[in-house]
Formats: sequence, C-alpha cells, structure tokens
Amino acid sequence: MTRMPALYLSHGAPPLADDEVWTRQLADWSAAMPRPESILVVSAHWEEAPLTLGATSTIPLVYDFWGFPEHYYQVKYPAPGAPALAAEVRRLLGDVHDDPDRGLDHGAYVPLVEMYPGADVPTLQISMPTLDPVALFEIGRKLAPLRDQGTLIIGSGFTTHNLRLADFTNSKPVPGWSIEFDDWIRQAVASRDVDAILDFLDKAPAARIAHPRTEHFAPLFVALGSSADTLEQERSVIDGFWYGLAKRSFQFD
Repeated sequence: MTRMPALYLSHGAPPLADDEVWTRQLADWSAAMPRPESILVVSAHWEEAPLTLGATSTIPLVYDFWGFPEHYYQVKYPAPGAPALAAEVRRLLGDVHDDPDRGLDHGAYVPLVEMYPGADVPTLQISMPTLDPVALFEIGRKLAPLRDQGTLIIGSGFTTHNLRLADFTNSKPVPGWSIEFDDWIRQAVASRDVDAILDFLDKAPAARIAHPRTEHFAPLFVALGSSADTLEQERSVIDGFWYGLAKRSFQFD
C-alpha cells in the first residue's frame, strides 16, 4: 500500500466555496495525490481534552460559524464514518475519549468538499487536547503508522489568522506581519527546522500578531510530527493571501 502524505492546509471559511482559484487549487492538490483509504482530520475548531474521537458514523455537520448567508448552512458532506480508523487511533494513542454526536466542523468539511466532493472517503475527526507544539508533534509521531495504512492525515488551520486585523473589504495591500510570518514558515519548512517551528512564538517574526491565539497554527504540529521520522520531501503546495491572511499549505511526503 502506498504511504499517504500528511498535509497542513489553510481551510478558509465557508465562502471559500465561492473562490474559484482556491477551490481549483484544492481540487488539483487532491487529484495529484494517491486516493486515500481514509482521512484523519485535526481541525483548529475542536479543542477538547483528553483527545477525543468524533463520530464514526455519518451524522450532521457542525456549522460552527455565525452571521453568514443561509445557503452556507445548507452544505452537506455525508462522508462515511471510519470506525476501523478510530480503532487504530485508540490503539496508537491509548487513553482517548469518544464523542459519537460530534460531526465534522467547517475546518474539516470546507476543504474536503473541494478535495473529495463525492464525500466517499471514510473520515474521522479528532480533537486537539492541547495547543502545546511539542505535545501535538508527539501525537503526530504516534499517528504516523496510519500513513502506511492508506490514511491521509490533515492538519487544518490557517497559516496566519488574525481576524481582528483581516481586511474583509479586500481593498488594502497584504499587511507586512502576514507576509513576514508566511515567508518565515515557508523557509523553516523548506529547511526542515523543526526546532524553530515548534518554538515559533519566539522565533518567527510577528508571530503574536499573526496568531493572537495559536489554535489555527497548532494543527501543523500534528502533520509535521506524523512525517518526522519518514520525511522524504516537503513542499508548499498553495500560497497567496485571502483577505490579508496567508493561505499557505504544505504537503509532507
């Protein structure tokens, strides 16, 4: 079985579906990869300790956003549950909890609608039990064997995420703090500087402006950890900015 890559992607918000460039980038990305047997998603929008497994059957989505037009709340993504994957996660991680009523949130389904529109790949979402980079990196390391079983591991966040400073009119130049942080993480990933990435709050320029709270950067550590011992190649697949926020996304092979 082909080893699947691990991804860190910027997932946008529900209006991503209206962005012709970004939706095509996501679709082309998935088309260029082997088809996964299952998908494991760690989203910025689910923090719960201890680590918790979401639904292993097809249940309604979690529309965890407010103030958008009604049609965004009508999106469906009835992906099959992944009970076998859940069992493997339990085996690899040990003490985990289950929340059978917790469906996929928008950090999971918004990009998956574009990448696997048939909603036909068994998908499991797990929570982030902490935002500590080292702890999340170690969780990724423990989950790494799943990649050899055909599981695509996705950390879903946003490379820069300061909604208070985002330009939702899209009329201003991209802010310097977003450009600086985006360029720093591009270089850090390219040089495999894991220590600097884990210490990004002290090493990256404008880190505390780019991430006033770090939940949207944290999924990167799981994806990075799951590739740490087997990394053959890493690359930035998507770049650019959306309302001034960096949408850079990485693939770790």
